[in-house]
Amino acid sequence: MSRRHAAEIRIIGIEGIPEVSPGDDLAQLIASSLRAQELTLEDGDILVVTSKIVSKAEGRVIAAADREDAITRETVRLVASRPHPGGVTRIVENRQGLVQAAAGVDASNTPDGTILLLPEDPDASARALCAAVRRASGARVGVLVSDTLGRAWREGQIDAAIGAAGVLVIDDLRGSTDTFGQTLSVTQAATGDELASATDLVKGKATGMPVALVRGLERLVVETLDTPARALVRDPANDMFRLGSDEAHAQGFTEGYSRGLADARRGHRASARPSRVRLRRRTR
Repeated sequence: MSRRHAAEIRIIGIEGIPEVSPGDDLAQLIASSLRAQELTLEDGDILVVTSKIVSKAEGRVIAAADREDAITRETVRLVASRPHPGGVTRIVENRQGLVQAAAGVDASNTPDGTILLLPEDPDASARALCAAVRRASGARVGVLVSDTLGRAWREGQIDAAIGAAGVLVIDDLRGSTDTFGQTLSVTQAATGDELASATDLVKGKATGMPVALVRGLERLVVETLDTPARALVRDPANDMFRLGSDEAHAQGFTEGYSRGLADARRGHRASARPSRVRLRRRTR
């Protein structure tokens, strides 16, 4: 991929998208709003779409009373949990491979009495939307589906890419050189997450503007739709922080105690065996 970086990009909030209901055609809704703003999609444009309207269109809406059960159903692995006056916060790995509070189950920007689950397969959602937008516009565009994530070690939340199509979500710089001619051996820019975070500065959390258009990053837009955001999820074998600190301590104690107990039992069995002493006949 070309290493030419843009000196300038534009991020444009797409206004006028109505409340989304199950079965709505997002590509048509976005196209209508673009026309109202007198915007025409161009090759290299990127649409960043909040997961909430994708979930609504796909019918991933349930009753708020089912929240705790929904979190449990969406959970693959508990990472950490902390009690607080209002209940328990659970940080979990969900079925989409994401580590999030409450498995991504969210009550914001949805009618009272309802909550939203994440799209069943955000990458598939991005592919379908990207294909529809490309057909309608004739432009080679990319699509990201974004959602809010907390961060270890830092306060606050950011938006990250949880689904992608036609956009390179990782810019692998390994093997290239920096401005001093030194070879980069580790650097992989998480361009999908960077795009999602940047567009949230325009979309916001309470503006009713769930879609943003990014212009000026043509180098990240590719012909294939097979550019999954799941590639941003770290392989468990390389994950140094798979558990919360308290959970890691508890697991280490349990495993250490079990090994110690097993060693003690083996030692006890060995000491309980009758010793075999060979008696020698004495001679004068």
